Amino acid sequence: MLSLPLSLTTTALVLALSSTPVLAQCGGSFSAFVDGLKAEATSRGHSSSSVTQFFAPVQQDPKVIEADRRQGVFTLDFTTFARRLISQSRLDTGLAKSREWNSVFDRAAAEYGVPRGVLLAFWAFETDYGAFQGDFNTVNALVTLAHDCRRPDSFRPQVFHALTLYENGDLDPATTTGAWAGEIGMVQMLPGDILENGVDGDGDGHVRLKTSAPDALLSGAKMLRHFGWRAGEPWLQEVAVPANMNWSQSGTGKARSLTEWAAMGVAPQSGSWLAEGLPVSLILPQGHKGPAFVAYPNFNVFFEWNQSFTYVLTAAYFAARLSGAPVFDPGNPEKGLDQAEMRQLQERLAARGYDVGAADGILGAGTRAAVQAEQVRLGLPADAWPTAALLSRI
Repeated sequence: MLSLPLSLTTTALVLALSSTPVLAQCGGSFSAFVDGLKAEATSRGHSSSSVTQFFAPVQQDPKVIEADRRQGVFTLDFTTFARRLISQSRLDTGLAKSREWNSVFDRAAAEYGVPRGVLLAFWAFETDYGAFQGDFNTVNALVTLAHDCRRPDSFRPQVFHALTLYENGDLDPATTTGAWAGEIGMVQMLPGDILENGVDGDGDGHVRLKTSAPDALLSGAKMLRHFGWRAGEPWLQEVAVPANMNWSQSGTGKARSLTEWAAMGVAPQSGSWLAEGLPVSLILPQGHKGPAFVAYPNFNVFFEWNQSFTYVLTAAYFAARLSGAPVFDPGNPEKGLDQAEMRQLQERLAARGYDVGAADGILGAGTRAAVQAEQVRLGLPADAWPTAALLSRI
């Protein structure tokens, strides 16, 4: 490391300390917290007039915190969740939107490699094709979540990204609305994602994701490519599984070749494999007696958009349906646990040393992994699907 003369090192340290405000990262007085954001924004190079105008209307929104704590929809099993979100009307509207914006979808596929079914699925699930984009004030939501001490590191940077959008003429702090978590527009993108992946699809000189379908769809496609979408490859395929196999090999992150899965008795539910030579994972969202899918590498990109396994699988399946796949076979899965029972299970798993996160009653990745490990230990079918029988054994 290059050594500096003591005088220069000391001078640099003094300048650094004097130019960097000491700011509360979360909590405390909301008005003082906003003052800290203003000071940081100025230190980042934003003009004082922009900072003043941007933060002038900001208010704390307790409904944002309520929404953040209340996400019970993700406690539903996959079949119930999918049937709730996917209706014939939503399918028909998707196909109509595909025809209406045909040239935009063609452009998204040509420039970013993202097929229309995937974009339509996100458009449908995020805002019902733009009809319901959220009525939370975006800046209020972001500042409220940055002030809250649950995930300040995720939301504080978004406040400054929103400030940049304001300076670009693409956000009004008083009137721009969206989701409770600060996402904006038809496909619900955070300000930072808009800055990095926003596309002026209609050529008006602005990225307007709330009012311009070309802007929203092409921005979404660019973001998916940024997340690692691989052009020309599938993402999900329904399969049939044998009555008995080594179920512990199932789950995301346990990829094998299609040849290996075929040797275990896994086969396409209809037709042939969508692609050869790609590693795939076997997904059993409701255990070995329920629906079954293989996930190709592109499936993992869906998790960059949303972390909920149930949401991701439903979105990927809906994208496949919009692309011509048949309705999935729900099978005859064993009854799962309700939210209270799931919390009990998580508490017992945590007591055994498993990292399942908070006992929130949601079957997330950590809980699935712990369930599968316990099923192996107890000699049960290790399909990561928690049942009353498992709960009674732990």
